[in-house]
Amino acid sequence: MNSASRLAPPRTLIMGVLNVTPDSFSDGGEYLDPQVAIARARELVRQGANIIDVGGESTRPGASPVSLEEEQRRILPVIEALSAEGITVSVDTLHAATARAAVRAGAHYVNDVSGGLHDDEMFQTVAGLSGEHDTRMIIGHWRGVPDPAHSRSEYRDVVVEVSDALAERAVRAVAAGIAPHRIVLDPGLGFDKTAAQGWQLLAHLERLAVLGYPVLIGASRKRMLAETLGAHDDTAARDLATAVVSSLVARSGAWGVRVHDVASTAAALAVTAAFEAGARTATSAGAGFEAQPTRDRITLTGLEVFAYHGVYDFEREQGQRFIIDAEVAVDLSAAAAGDELARTVNYAELVGTILEAVANDPVDLIETLAERVARVALGFAGVRQARVTVHKPDAPIDATFGDVSVTIERGVE
Repeated sequence: MNSASRLAPPRTLIMGVLNVTPDSFSDGGEYLDPQVAIARARELVRQGANIIDVGGESTRPGASPVSLEEEQRRILPVIEALSAEGITVSVDTLHAATARAAVRAGAHYVNDVSGGLHDDEMFQTVAGLSGEHDTRMIIGHWRGVPDPAHSRSEYRDVVVEVSDALAERAVRAVAAGIAPHRIVLDPGLGFDKTAAQGWQLLAHLERLAVLGYPVLIGASRKRMLAETLGAHDDTAARDLATAVVSSLVARSGAWGVRVHDVASTAAALAVTAAFEAGARTATSAGAGFEAQPTRDRITLTGLEVFAYHGVYDFEREQGQRFIIDAEVAVDLSAAAAGDELARTVNYAELVGTILEAVANDPVDLIETLAERVARVALGFAGVRQARVTVHKPDAPIDATFGDVSVTIERGVE
């Protein structure tokens, strides 16, 4: 266990960057060999990464496009190996065909920095994969391959315009069939935005949060950090600066951060979580309450679903009732303060998501079903822990009984 994991677990997910390319701006050529890439991914997970973002084509200025065949040749063996080990994988691609192949190889996320603008088939492809594979879509803000001369970096108000553009892309994604709870937004730092504009976006993340989608931030080692560091710029300094950004955006409610150096960001997020826990404890003690961190909760009980799960053939053929109880831990203070639905979990959407998860592919065990429900509940923005009970009141048991159920608790690690 590393030093970061001994502190309170981070509230923001860490996406570790794994570029299987010869020309990425920071680590091009280091992980072209599949075995080296797989070993690197394992190292990132040990350091605290929750997701590994695997890319086979660089989008840095001046990078050469690669064929679909070459992109997939680079990434698919890595994705298959990592998925087989239970590691959550994202594929960083502009191409619908590569997204399809990657998801079928085991990727859970499609990270498209163009937000579906580069390939018109991307949204439809992800929508088609979502039902079977529970695929999630990360939609980036994009005006094209980044222009270092900033010829496309003119904004009247970068915060408003980027937010509006991402909102429009999210609407298009939903219209194509991607469920809202499967969408994550990324403001696209460094993609036709100056350093000053990037800092404005980071300072006003609440403008993105009110759209109601999780927000991913990718500032790692980017030029905006180099310009800020000036004469002190080098890789170590950029990683330190990245960790500081990770801490700041975590406190602003970012769902995730995409970073090259996971260890420093994991430590920063652990310290941030400990700091916030201390602040909550002090506030509670000062108000006369017991001095301990508290977690707000939303609880759903007695959700009845008819589905076709079970070990026996007749269960798969005839179906039966399943009753779901779900409790999610989420900080509700912002929602209460502003009376805003976007700041909490929409429990109507939560119900719809659970219904869809339970009605999907038949499985043998209610343990498996509970795991599936917990996973989709944790996919909602702000949810840090989920307690799920699956009841099977009509189970084929040769005895008189009232109910049989399993309960699991899962959290963001």
